[in-house]
Amino acid sequence: MVADTATTDAASADSAVAAPRAPAGLQLRAWAARRAEAAIIPLGALALGLGLFSLFLASLGKSPAAFLDLVYRGGFGSSFALQNSLQRAAPLLFAALCVALPARLGLVVIGGEGAIVLGGLAAAAVATPLSGAPRGVGIALMALAALLAGALWLGAVGALRAWRGVNETIASLLMSYIAIALANHLIEGWLRDPGSLNKPSTRTLDEAFRIGPLPGLEVHWGLAVGLVACLFAWVLTERTTLGFAARIAGGNVRAAQIQGLPVGRLITGFTALGGALAALAGFFEVAAVHGNANGSLVAGYGYTGILIAFLARQNPLAIPPVAFLLGGIEASSGLIQRRLHVPDATILVLEGLLFLLVLMGETLYGRFKVFSPHLWGDKQAAAGLKPPGAPAP
Repeated sequence: MVADTATTDAASADSAVAAPRAPAGLQLRAWAARRAEAAIIPLGALALGLGLFSLFLASLGKSPAAFLDLVYRGGFGSSFALQNSLQRAAPLLFAALCVALPARLGLVVIGGEGAIVLGGLAAAAVATPLSGAPRGVGIALMALAALLAGALWLGAVGALRAWRGVNETIASLLMSYIAIALANHLIEGWLRDPGSLNKPSTRTLDEAFRIGPLPGLEVHWGLAVGLVACLFAWVLTERTTLGFAARIAGGNVRAAQIQGLPVGRLITGFTALGGALAALAGFFEVAAVHGNANGSLVAGYGYTGILIAFLARQNPLAIPPVAFLLGGIEASSGLIQRRLHVPDATILVLEGLLFLLVLMGETLYGRFKVFSPHLWGDKQAAAGLKPPGAPAP
C-alpha cells in the first residue's frame, strides 16, 4: 500500500513537472481576458437593458433621450444630486453584501429586505429604554441589537438549508415577508408612539442617538461604514482560509465534506453575516434618516441589492460603483415622474429588465473564445492556461 502511494505521488510529481507552462506574456493576456469578461458581460447587459427600456418609453410616446438626460440631472448632474445618490447608495451597499456573501457558497439569499426592516425596528426598540444614556453607549447598543436581529433572522435560513435541506431562496423570501408583517404589527401595536397619528411609528430617538453626516457632506456615516464593510467582505472571501473554505464548499459541497470542512457552519455563518450587514442598513435608516422606525423602512433596498450583487458578480469591491449607479437612477425617479409624466414605478421596470438580462448573461460566461484563454493558440499553450477542472485540449 505504501509502495502504491509512493508510486502515485511520483507519477503526480512527474506529471506536474511535465505540464506545459504558458509564456509570461500569454499569462498576462489571459489574466486580463478573464477580468474583462467579468466586466464586459454585465456592462453589455446594462447597455441592452437601457436599449430595451428606451423602446418601452418610445412605445409610451416618451423620449428616451429626455429620460437619460433626467437620470443624469437627477442623479449625477450637480453636487446636490451626487450627494443624494450617495445617500441612496449607502443602504444598497449592505443589501448587496447580504446577497454576495452567501453566494460564495452557491446560495441565493434574497431576504435582505426583511433583515433591513428588523434591524431598524430592533435599533428603535432598544433606543426607547436607553433614553438618557451616554451617546456612545446608546448608539453601540442600537447597532448591536440590529446586528443580532439580522444575524438571527437570516442565520435561521442558513441553518434550515444546512441541516434540513430547505431551499434558501424560498425560505429567505418567506422570512422576509414574515419580518415585514411582524415589524408592521409591532410598529402599529406595542411599540407605537401614541403621538404618531397619521403615520404609525415608534418613539422618536433622543437627539443624542442620532447619527449626523460625514464631514463636508450631506451623506450620513452609513456610506463610510458600508464601504468599510465591502472591503472587509473582500478580505474575508479572498484573503482568508475561511473565505477559501467557503469557495470550496460553494464549488463542490461533497468534496468539501470529504475534506472535513464544516459546511453546515459555513452556510449558517455566512448567511448570518449577510443578515447582520443588511440589518445595519436598517440601523442607519433609523438613526440617521428617519429618527424612528416606521413604514418607510420597507423601501425596496433589499430587492435592489439583489440586482447590484449580480451586476457586481458577487465581488464586494465591485459593489460600491454599481450601488452608486443604481442609487443615482433611483434618486432621479421623482424628477422623471414629474417631467415625463410617468409613474414612479417606471424605474422598477428598468430594474426588472436589468435583472432579467443579468441573469441571462450568466449563461454566456466561458462561451467566447476571446475571453477563454484555454482555447487560445496551440494545444501546449492552451494547456498551460486552462482553468482548474477544465478538460485537456
